[in-house]
Amino acid sequence: MFGSGNALLVARRAGPAAPRGSLFAGRGAGALIGGRPGHDLLDRSATSGPDAPMRARLRDLIARAEAGPAGYDALQGGAHRPPPRRPTRMRLREIFDWIDATPEQHHAIGRYQIIPATLRRMVARAGLDPGTRFDPAVQDRLADLLLADAGLDAVRRGEITLDTFLLNLAKVWAGLPTPSGRSYYHGVAGNRAVLSYDSYTNAVDEILGG
Repeated sequence: MFGSGNALLVARRAGPAAPRGSLFAGRGAGALIGGRPGHDLLDRSATSGPDAPMRARLRDLIARAEAGPAGYDALQGGAHRPPPRRPTRMRLREIFDWIDATPEQHHAIGRYQIIPATLRRMVARAGLDPGTRFDPAVQDRLADLLLADAGLDAVRRGEITLDTFLLNLAKVWAGLPTPSGRSYYHGVAGNRAVLSYDSYTNAVDEILGG
């Protein structure tokens, strides 16, 4: 779609119909970890707070597995009817209109390849107006909510293990591997992990300060 590979990538999806990112991002309701999922992020900019650099690095890692060179303008690889403009130039209502107008194809959009049901839920949770542009800042904000749901704060407090956090992330983003080395959704709609489990584990551990 619209830049270059990364050293962490150990394999790439092949073929024009192969999904560029997860078809399952944020699947299911609520958080993977109990409590109030992500509420502290609803009014926080993705670039603010002492943990902002850490969250940015986690988002970068996820984007390498999900979006590829297209970044914030990435579309699911099997979308044979793309939207009229790049996603970052569209407003949320326009994205939902495009999704509703193309029910015959899979949809996953943006740097974090969020699927429609998750996008609607996260937009509502963040209180975003339908006229909001789906720009990088908005995409980062939604990704931070998904990171919170996966237990980012919990793993930092020692309430869950690193292995649990890694698996939670893999349940959200299909480009990330499970301990088997495969995607949690391996083979479903062409999904597969594009990072080795060792590189994934080492990267997240280093980001968290392990």
